[in-house]
Amino acid sequence: MTENHDICVDQAIRFLDRWPAPSRAKRIVVAGDFMFDHYVYGNAQRLSPDAPVPVLAIESEKWVPGGASNVCLDLIALRCKVSCLGIVGKDRHGFDLKKSLKTTGCQTTGLIDDPTRPTTIKQNFVGLAQHRHAQKMFRADIEVKTPVNETIAKKIMAAGDKLIAKADALIIEDYNKGALTPAVCQHLIKTANKHGVPVLVDPAAIEDYSKYTGATTITPNSTEACLATGLKQSQADAMARKLMRDLKLQTVVLTLDKSGALLLEKGKKPIAVPTEARSVYDVTGAGDMVISMLAATLANGADWPMAVNLSNVAAGLEVEKFGVVPIELDEILVALLQKQHQELGKIRTLDQLLPEVNAYRKQGKSIAFTNGCFDILHAGHVAYLRQAKAQGDILVLGVNSDRSIRKIKGKDRPVNKQDDRLMVLSELSSVDYVIVFDKDTPMNLLKAIKPDVLVKGGDYTKDKVVGHEFVESYGGKVTVVGLVEGRSTTNIIQKIEATKR
Repeated sequence: MTENHDICVDQAIRFLDRWPAPSRAKRIVVAGDFMFDHYVYGNAQRLSPDAPVPVLAIESEKWVPGGASNVCLDLIALRCKVSCLGIVGKDRHGFDLKKSLKTTGCQTTGLIDDPTRPTTIKQNFVGLAQHRHAQKMFRADIEVKTPVNETIAKKIMAAGDKLIAKADALIIEDYNKGALTPAVCQHLIKTANKHGVPVLVDPAAIEDYSKYTGATTITPNSTEACLATGLKQSQADAMARKLMRDLKLQTVVLTLDKSGALLLEKGKKPIAVPTEARSVYDVTGAGDMVISMLAATLANGADWPMAVNLSNVAAGLEVEKFGVVPIELDEILVALLQKQHQELGKIRTLDQLLPEVNAYRKQGKSIAFTNGCFDILHAGHVAYLRQAKAQGDILVLGVNSDRSIRKIKGKDRPVNKQDDRLMVLSELSSVDYVIVFDKDTPMNLLKAIKPDVLVKGGDYTKDKVVGHEFVESYGGKVTVVGLVEGRSTTNIIQKIEATKR
């Protein structure tokens, strides 16, 4: 029986918040079929007079790495180090492909020149009609799919020996174009196993998966799994178990389109990992994004459920884009933060808040902080918080606890209890986060959050604002904004009391 496993957003945000700096980035070897994608863009607004076919008036073109290269670019976007392993033709396109990959930061010493075949090229003709979004019209391929000869195969294996020994994971990205023969695959898998390097396989659409035997995991979609197992799409659990048994795998990740993925770990029950409902624009590259995120997260210490969940998030973002577009790690963080807001609202503990604030900082967003009692919310408060929000991209609002207010204002305060105040403040569009502090001042929050801007309202001068020295010590800014005259909680309470007399 399959169990459901949805992502714990808070844990995922914390995991990505601990992602290593570039100097400590994990190295992933990508072995596979490397291609060069040629995109030809133009307007398709009429049919040819001599045949019922559209005419593409070409306006621009571009060349981008494709095939296994897509996985390399995805991994670069996920802040990994990448080593390429495969073949290119001994031609101009092969030279340009290697140059393009080098420019992105990939190591290309493992790309072997094969003089017996051309570099694989996929020509994509993309038309725009009636001012609507771009649509691929057709594709023309230049390729040789026969298996590489023994000499080239030995060169791939030798290069693999050197690269895998220093790797944190190996991806086998197979398009069945001839580079990954059974002998090459088995050699790479055995080499990785010898060094304790996990092997993740994105299989080709073929019936015989035996060349992947001994890998750590395999990630077919349901159509590919049906072809390889002879079972039906409705038999996802059975397909996963058969693949694990026949190929001696540790895990199977079966991708199920809009239904998410099925994860089967050795000795455990299968887990259904749902995906977020998204607007699908182009499914191209989703599978590449899945295996890239799997490898990157596993190399950085994630368990399998976390890795599959994050891969689903990344693939969901990919299908919203036209063509193959690498998803940056920060984009995944943003998606998780948005989901977190939907689930938790705006109220946070300090432990919950810090990873989210750090995530926004990594996107270059500034954090503003202000604080107060906000006992009886009035127009002055609303105007003040609107001004505070204008000082930064994200506004964190520190709110005095009931105990703190009683100590400062007296035993008859607050008028509105803490939960009520937090609920009302959370509904203000100017406020991004609300957090309670129990001390007389918010110094503990300031030291933990280190806001870029500390905002205070009223007749203060900067030197009277609590925490101003600390914030300015690391280059932060202290701003004092005006309050709406005649609007205060004290005035409101006095008016209420006057009506009782």
